[in-house]
Amino acid sequence: MKTRDVFGYSFSAIKLRKLRAGLTTLGVVIGIAAIVALLSITQGLQNTITMQLEQGLATDTVIVSPGRSLLSGGAGQGAGIGATLSSDTSDFKLFINDTATVNAASTDIETSIAIIQRVVYVQSENRTFAINVVGVDFAKYAEFYSSTFVADSGNISLSPENDTVVIGKRLNDPWKNGTLLFNVNDDINITRANATARPPKNETYTGYVAAVLKEVGGFSFGGPSDTGVYIPISQAQNFFGTEECSMIVVKLKNSDKTTIDNASKAIEDAFNGEVSVISSTAVLDILSSVFSVIQLFLVGIAAISLLVAGIGIMNIMIVSLIERTREIGILKALGMKSRTVLMIFLSESVIIGLIGAVIGIALGWGLANVVAVVLSGGGLFQGIGGNQAATRIGSSLMTITPVLTPTVLVGALAFGIGVSVIFALYPAWRASKLKPVEALRYE
Repeated sequence: MKTRDVFGYSFSAIKLRKLRAGLTTLGVVIGIAAIVALLSITQGLQNTITMQLEQGLATDTVIVSPGRSLLSGGAGQGAGIGATLSSDTSDFKLFINDTATVNAASTDIETSIAIIQRVVYVQSENRTFAINVVGVDFAKYAEFYSSTFVADSGNISLSPENDTVVIGKRLNDPWKNGTLLFNVNDDINITRANATARPPKNETYTGYVAAVLKEVGGFSFGGPSDTGVYIPISQAQNFFGTEECSMIVVKLKNSDKTTIDNASKAIEDAFNGEVSVISSTAVLDILSSVFSVIQLFLVGIAAISLLVAGIGIMNIMIVSLIERTREIGILKALGMKSRTVLMIFLSESVIIGLIGAVIGIALGWGLANVVAVVLSGGGLFQGIGGNQAATRIGSSLMTITPVLTPTVLVGALAFGIGVSVIFALYPAWRASKLKPVEALRYE
């Protein structure tokens, strides 16, 4: 028989047993849909996080923070994931004038900038919000982050007055409906809790909003964010009564891996290993590795459902073989070769696998988009504690766009058909080995 005739005969056999074939196909549909949905969501999440990290990080900068890395092996290893974790046992602190030590550590370093960052409270109407206030040198900060520390409205002075405040976009229009929380030329009251005073007390100073930043849309690792409040570093020193800085952002001559590694090692050596250094490229590399492991894990989980579907296919093929024993005997008595019988049964499994894979891909893609909408629909303002009046800005969920890559598409098709064929091999082989006389005698 020609290949077309084999598939035609197989398709007719499937149509005669619609319900049974439909239930068998359903198992393939569920397995493929799970794989496509999970991988599409994971890929979309990875792309979203990567894009936001790239927006919030400059590739030619590294971040220096106090404390030894918990995971790194020593000096020179700070560019890895361990740089994100600092030891709680170290009481080492970074100070604003430590930028001089950083600048002198390596010829690969152009300059550095100290950042003071604290959680404060701002009042708007009858609501209090907890936000991050960041004290920086506006001129250097604009040089470091020339594409993100840019005013959408108002003007960022490079020689600001002490009461100058620059705010992120989400502090301006948090609900994105034109209802403004703070705007240019508004006064903003910034309050901090002074726990060192006896008795403890709140201290407040009033600044005026000189500018609103353009929407950044990314995570903040030293760089501007949509939820930050930026004040001159001299004002931060006075307001918080400290010379201690939260981090030092270092600008390198280029973003080559060799330059980053050499500068990171030199900085750690300059502080005798008491600091951690992390680069944006290391963060992105770690992110890719983590998501690769997650994708592999999710595929493994989804593959279990396909294995169950494969067992169902084997079961239905064996039942079909039993029901069609006389039919097979007649066909073989009329001259049909064993190879043709084998191909008929395998063709049925291919058709089931193909239909199940196609429907599963479409269903998985639709499910991925539904889940993405649900995950992206979080509220903007979320409370810090159940009974606390303060609300923290910046807790909204990110927008996720599922991604169905050609690899996932082709892989899902191949996986669905492959599982169906593999589990149909034994029933098909048994059918091909039936002897005509015994098959015709079967009741």
